Amino acid sequence: MKWIAATLLAALLVLLPSFAGEFYLNLSSQILIAVIFALSLNLLVGYGGMTSLGHASFLGVAAYISALLTSRYGWGHGPAAIVSILGTTVMAALFGVIALRATGLGFLMITLALSQVLWGLAYRMSDVTNGDNGIPGLTRPMPFGIPLDSPAAFYWFALIVTAFAYLMMAIFVSSSFGSSLKGVRDQPRRMAALGFNPWMIRWIAFIYAGFWGGVAGLLYVYYHKYIHPASLSTASSAEALLGVIAGGSGTLGGPVAGAALVLLLKNYASAYTDRWNILLGLVFLFIVLVMPTGIVPGIGKLVARLRGGSR
Repeated sequence: MKWIAATLLAALLVLLPSFAGEFYLNLSSQILIAVIFALSLNLLVGYGGMTSLGHASFLGVAAYISALLTSRYGWGHGPAAIVSILGTTVMAALFGVIALRATGLGFLMITLALSQVLWGLAYRMSDVTNGDNGIPGLTRPMPFGIPLDSPAAFYWFALIVTAFAYLMMAIFVSSSFGSSLKGVRDQPRRMAALGFNPWMIRWIAFIYAGFWGGVAGLLYVYYHKYIHPASLSTASSAEALLGVIAGGSGTLGGPVAGAALVLLLKNYASAYTDRWNILLGLVFLFIVLVMPTGIVPGIGKLVARLRGGSR
Protein backbone atom coordinates (compact mmCIF):
# COMPACT_ATOMS: atom_id res chain seq x y z
CA MET A 1 0.00 0.00 0.00
CA LYS A 2 2.84 2.40 0.87
CA TRP A 3 4.60 1.71 -2.42
CA ILE A 4 1.39 2.36 -4.37
CA ALA A 5 0.84 5.69 -2.60
CA ALA A 6 4.49 6.68 -3.11
CA THR A 7 4.33 5.79 -6.81
CA LEU A 8 1.13 7.78 -7.34
CA LEU A 9 2.60 10.78 -5.53
CA ALA A 10 5.81 10.61 -7.56
CA ALA A 11 3.81 10.40 -10.82
CA LEU A 12 1.71 13.40 -9.78
CA LEU A 13 4.79 15.47 -8.96
CA VAL A 14 6.48 14.63 -12.25
CA LEU A 15 3.38 15.26 -14.36
CA LEU A 16 2.27 18.39 -12.50
CA PRO A 17 3.94 20.95 -14.85
CA SER A 18 2.11 19.44 -17.84
CA PHE A 19 -1.35 20.38 -16.58
CA ALA A 20 -0.97 22.87 -13.70
CA GLY A 21 -0.98 26.63 -14.17
CA GLU A 22 1.54 29.11 -12.80
CA PHE A 23 -0.33 29.62 -9.53
CA TYR A 24 -0.33 25.92 -8.68
CA LEU A 25 3.30 25.50 -9.73
CA ASN A 26 4.31 28.36 -7.46
CA LEU A 27 2.25 26.92 -4.64
CA SER A 28 3.83 23.51 -5.19
CA SER A 29 7.30 25.06 -5.04
CA GLN A 30 6.42 26.65 -1.69
CA ILE A 31 5.18 23.30 -0.42
CA LEU A 32 8.41 21.58 -1.49
CA ILE A 33 10.46 24.15 0.42
CA ALA A 34 8.24 23.68 3.48
CA VAL A 35 8.65 19.90 3.16
CA ILE A 36 12.46 20.12 3.42
CA PHE A 37 12.13 22.45 6.38
CA ALA A 38 9.62 20.17 8.15
CA LEU A 39 11.68 17.05 7.43
CA SER A 40 14.75 18.68 8.96
CA LEU A 41 12.79 19.66 12.07
CA ASN A 42 11.39 16.14 12.25
CA LEU A 43 14.93 14.81 12.74
CA LEU A 44 14.91 16.63 16.07
CA VAL A 45 11.28 16.28 17.11
CA GLY A 46 10.33 12.85 15.81
CA TYR A 47 13.58 10.91 15.84
CA GLY A 48 15.54 12.72 18.53
CA GLY A 49 12.76 13.67 20.94
CA MET A 50 13.99 17.29 20.94
CA THR A 51 11.11 19.71 20.44
CA SER A 52 12.47 22.98 19.06
CA LEU A 53 10.80 26.35 18.60
CA GLY A 54 13.84 27.97 17.03
CA HIS A 55 14.37 25.99 13.84
CA ALA A 56 13.57 29.03 11.70
CA SER A 57 16.98 30.39 12.76
CA PHE A 58 18.69 28.10 10.25
CA LEU A 59 16.31 28.97 7.43
CA GLY A 60 16.59 32.71 8.06
CA VAL A 61 20.35 32.87 8.58
CA ALA A 62 21.10 30.87 5.42
CA ALA A 63 18.74 33.10 3.46
CA TYR A 64 20.29 36.30 4.84
CA ILE A 65 23.88 35.18 4.20
CA SER A 66 23.05 34.31 0.59
CA ALA A 67 21.12 37.56 0.08
CA LEU A 68 23.88 39.74 1.51
CA LEU A 69 26.71 38.04 -0.36
CA THR A 70 24.96 38.18 -3.75
CA SER A 71 23.29 41.60 -3.54
CA ARG A 72 25.76 43.63 -1.50
CA TYR A 73 29.11 42.02 -2.22
CA GLY A 74 28.54 40.74 -5.75
CA TRP A 75 29.24 37.09 -5.06
CA GLY A 76 28.01 34.41 -7.44
CA HIS A 77 25.19 32.16 -6.30
CA GLY A 78 27.41 29.06 -6.14
CA PRO A 79 30.04 30.40 -3.69
CA ALA A 80 27.33 32.25 -1.73
CA ALA A 81 25.33 29.03 -1.34
CA ILE A 82 28.38 27.13 -0.08
CA VAL A 83 29.23 29.84 2.46
CA SER A 84 25.56 30.04 3.52
CA ILE A 85 25.32 26.32 4.20
CA LEU A 86 28.70 26.19 5.94
CA GLY A 87 27.84 29.21 8.07
CA THR A 88 24.45 27.76 9.02
CA THR A 89 26.00 24.39 9.87
CA VAL A 90 28.63 26.02 12.10
CA MET A 91 25.88 28.04 13.77
CA ALA A 92 23.90 24.83 14.35
CA ALA A 93 26.97 23.28 16.00
CA LEU A 94 27.32 26.28 18.33
CA PHE A 95 23.60 26.46 19.08
CA GLY A 96 23.60 22.73 19.76
CA VAL A 97 26.32 23.11 22.40
CA ILE A 98 24.16 25.71 24.15
CA ALA A 99 20.72 24.13 23.71
CA LEU A 100 21.73 20.57 24.57
CA ARG A 101 22.69 21.64 28.07
CA ALA A 102 19.01 20.93 28.77
CA THR A 103 16.30 18.52 27.64
CA GLY A 104 12.54 18.67 27.34
CA LEU A 105 11.00 22.04 28.15
CA GLY A 106 14.41 23.55 28.90
CA PHE A 107 15.67 22.63 25.43
CA LEU A 108 12.55 24.13 23.85
CA MET A 109 12.95 27.39 25.76
CA ILE A 110 16.66 27.71 24.89
CA THR A 111 16.01 27.21 21.17
CA LEU A 112 13.20 29.74 21.38
CA ALA A 113 15.47 32.26 23.13
CA LEU A 114 18.28 31.82 20.58
CA SER A 115 15.90 32.33 17.67
CA GLN A 116 14.43 35.43 19.30
CA VAL A 117 17.93 36.90 19.66
CA LEU A 118 18.55 36.45 15.92
CA TRP A 119 15.09 37.79 15.08
CA GLY A 120 15.76 40.89 17.17
CA LEU A 121 19.18 41.40 15.59
CA ALA A 122 17.65 41.17 12.12
CA TYR A 123 15.38 44.09 13.01
CA ARG A 124 17.93 46.15 14.95
CA MET A 125 20.92 45.80 12.61
CA SER A 126 19.20 47.77 9.87
CA ASP A 127 22.51 48.87 8.35
CA VAL A 128 23.21 45.20 7.54
CA THR A 129 19.79 43.56 7.14
CA ASN A 130 17.82 46.66 6.06
CA GLY A 131 15.57 46.08 9.07
CA ASP A 132 11.84 45.87 8.56
CA ASN A 133 12.23 46.75 4.86
CA GLY A 134 14.02 43.48 4.19
CA ILE A 135 16.39 42.88 1.28
CA PRO A 136 14.52 43.10 -2.07
CA GLY A 137 15.62 42.75 -5.67
CA LEU A 138 17.40 39.42 -5.31
CA THR A 139 17.97 37.02 -8.20
CA ARG A 140 17.75 33.29 -8.69
CA PRO A 141 20.74 31.11 -9.59
CA MET A 142 21.28 29.51 -13.00
CA PRO A 143 22.44 25.94 -12.36
CA PHE A 144 24.25 24.57 -15.44
CA GLY A 145 23.20 27.74 -17.27
CA ILE A 146 19.47 27.01 -16.85
CA PRO A 147 17.47 30.09 -15.73
CA LEU A 148 14.99 29.49 -12.90
CA ASP A 149 12.81 32.54 -13.42
CA SER A 150 9.83 30.62 -14.81
CA PRO A 151 7.52 28.80 -12.35
CA ALA A 152 8.05 25.46 -14.12
CA ALA A 153 11.85 25.72 -14.08
CA PHE A 154 11.97 26.61 -10.39
CA TYR A 155 9.48 23.83 -9.61
CA TRP A 156 11.76 21.26 -11.22
CA PHE A 157 14.74 22.65 -9.35
CA ALA A 158 12.89 22.54 -6.02
CA LEU A 159 11.58 19.04 -6.75
CA ILE A 160 15.07 17.67 -7.46
CA VAL A 161 16.51 19.25 -4.30
CA THR A 162 13.56 18.00 -2.21
CA ALA A 163 13.86 14.46 -3.57
CA PHE A 164 17.58 14.44 -2.76
CA ALA A 165 16.96 15.88 0.72
CA TYR A 166 14.26 13.28 1.40
CA LEU A 167 16.59 10.48 0.28
CA MET A 168 19.49 11.70 2.42
CA MET A 169 17.32 12.08 5.51
CA ALA A 170 15.74 8.67 4.90
CA ILE A 171 19.22 7.12 4.75
CA PHE A 172 20.16 9.02 7.92
CA VAL A 173 17.24 7.78 10.03
CA SER A 174 17.45 4.19 8.72
CA SER A 175 21.20 3.94 9.39
CA SER A 176 22.79 2.55 12.54
CA PHE A 177 23.25 6.13 13.73
CA GLY A 178 19.52 6.74 13.22
CA SER A 179 18.80 3.68 15.35
CA SER A 180 21.07 4.99 18.09
CA LEU A 181 19.31 8.38 17.88
CA LYS A 182 15.94 6.70 18.41
CA GLY A 183 17.45 4.67 21.24
CA VAL A 184 18.66 7.85 22.95
CA ARG A 185 15.20 9.35 22.44
CA ASP A 186 13.48 6.40 24.15
CA GLN A 187 16.06 5.14 26.68
CA PRO A 188 18.93 7.62 27.18
CA ARG A 189 20.15 6.04 30.42
CA ARG A 190 20.19 2.55 28.98
CA MET A 191 22.03 3.77 25.88
CA ALA A 192 24.62 5.47 28.09
CA ALA A 193 25.03 2.24 30.07
CA LEU A 194 25.67 0.41 26.79
CA GLY A 195 28.57 2.76 26.03
CA PHE A 196 26.87 5.31 23.77
CA ASN A 197 27.26 9.05 24.23
CA PRO A 198 23.69 10.46 24.23
CA TRP A 199 24.88 14.10 24.14
CA MET A 200 27.12 13.55 21.13
CA ILE A 201 24.41 11.65 19.25
CA ARG A 202 21.93 14.46 19.84
CA TRP A 203 24.51 17.08 18.88
CA ILE A 204 25.29 15.42 15.55
CA ALA A 205 21.55 15.13 14.81
CA PHE A 206 21.11 18.81 15.73
CA ILE A 207 23.87 19.81 13.28
CA TYR A 208 22.44 17.64 10.51
CA ALA A 209 18.97 19.12 11.03
CA GLY A 210 20.48 22.62 10.93
CA PHE A 211 22.23 21.79 7.65
CA TRP A 212 18.97 20.86 5.93
CA GLY A 213 17.22 23.82 7.52
CA GLY A 214 19.84 25.96 5.78
CA VAL A 215 19.12 24.23 2.46
CA ALA A 216 15.44 25.10 2.92
CA GLY A 217 16.50 28.69 3.60
CA LEU A 218 18.39 28.89 0.31
CA LEU A 219 15.39 27.64 -1.63
CA TYR A 220 13.21 30.06 0.33
CA VAL A 221 15.25 33.12 -0.63
CA TYR A 222 15.63 31.91 -4.23
CA TYR A 223 11.88 31.53 -4.57
CA HIS A 224 10.83 34.82 -2.99
CA LYS A 225 13.83 36.85 -4.22
CA TYR A 226 13.37 38.76 -0.99
CA ILE A 227 14.15 38.18 2.67
CA HIS A 228 12.60 39.74 5.78
CA PRO A 229 13.19 39.28 9.54
CA ALA A 230 9.83 37.48 9.70
CA SER A 231 11.60 34.41 8.28
CA LEU A 232 13.38 34.14 11.66
CA SER A 233 10.22 34.54 13.73
CA THR A 234 8.70 32.09 16.17
CA ALA A 235 5.67 31.85 13.87
CA SER A 236 7.83 30.28 11.13
CA SER A 237 9.19 27.69 13.56
CA ALA A 238 5.71 27.04 14.96
CA GLU A 239 4.22 26.44 11.50
CA ALA A 240 6.88 23.85 10.75
CA LEU A 241 6.41 22.20 14.14
CA LEU A 242 2.66 22.14 13.59
CA GLY A 243 3.16 20.45 10.23
CA VAL A 244 5.43 17.80 11.76
CA ILE A 245 3.02 16.97 14.57
CA ALA A 246 -0.10 17.08 12.38
CA GLY A 247 1.44 14.86 9.71
CA GLY A 248 3.01 12.44 12.15
CA SER A 249 6.36 12.96 13.86
CA GLY A 250 8.88 10.15 13.71
CA THR A 251 7.83 9.22 10.18
CA LEU A 252 9.17 10.34 6.82
CA GLY A 253 5.78 10.80 5.21
CA GLY A 254 4.27 12.73 8.12
CA PRO A 255 6.16 16.02 7.65
CA VAL A 256 5.43 15.88 3.92
CA ALA A 257 1.68 15.63 4.51
CA GLY A 258 1.74 18.10 7.40
CA ALA A 259 3.75 20.75 5.54
CA ALA A 260 1.44 20.47 2.54
CA LEU A 261 -1.63 20.81 4.78
CA VAL A 262 -0.28 23.92 6.54
CA LEU A 263 0.72 25.64 3.27
CA LEU A 264 -2.60 24.84 1.58
CA LEU A 265 -4.64 26.13 4.51
CA LYS A 266 -2.43 29.20 4.81
CA ASN A 267 -2.78 30.10 1.13
CA TYR A 268 -6.47 29.34 0.65
CA ALA A 269 -7.86 30.35 4.04
CA SER A 270 -5.90 33.63 4.11
CA ALA A 271 -7.67 34.63 0.89
CA TYR A 272 -10.96 34.73 2.79
CA THR A 273 -9.96 35.76 6.31
CA ASP A 274 -7.04 37.37 8.10
CA ARG A 275 -7.56 34.94 10.97
CA TRP A 276 -6.64 31.85 8.96
CA ASN A 277 -4.52 30.61 11.88
CA ILE A 278 -7.73 30.01 13.85
CA LEU A 279 -8.88 27.61 11.14
CA LEU A 280 -5.47 25.97 11.20
CA GLY A 281 -5.78 25.55 14.96
CA LEU A 282 -9.22 23.94 14.60
CA VAL A 283 -7.91 21.53 11.96
CA PHE A 284 -4.98 20.68 14.20
CA LEU A 285 -7.35 20.08 17.13
CA PHE A 286 -9.45 17.76 14.97
CA ILE A 287 -6.35 15.80 13.93
CA VAL A 288 -5.20 15.45 17.55
CA LEU A 289 -8.62 14.18 18.63
CA VAL A 290 -9.23 11.81 15.70
CA MET A 291 -5.64 10.83 14.79
CA PRO A 292 -3.46 11.59 17.84
CA THR A 293 -0.35 10.12 16.20
CA GLY A 294 -0.78 12.26 13.05
CA ILE A 295 -2.30 11.99 9.58
CA VAL A 296 0.07 9.45 8.05
CA PRO A 297 0.19 7.00 11.00
CA GLY A 298 -3.55 7.47 11.50
CA ILE A 299 -4.35 6.59 7.90
CA GLY A 300 -1.99 3.60 8.16
CA LYS A 301 -3.86 2.29 11.19
CA LEU A 302 -7.21 2.86 9.48
CA VAL A 303 -6.12 0.91 6.41
CA ALA A 304 -4.83 -1.91 8.63
CA ARG A 305 -8.19 -2.08 10.41
CA LEU A 306 -10.09 -2.15 7.14
CA ARG A 307 -7.88 -4.98 5.91
CA GLY A 308 -8.38 -6.88 9.15
CA GLY A 309 -12.15 -6.37 8.95
CA SER A 310 -12.31 -7.56 5.35
CA ARG A 311 -10.52 -10.76 6.28
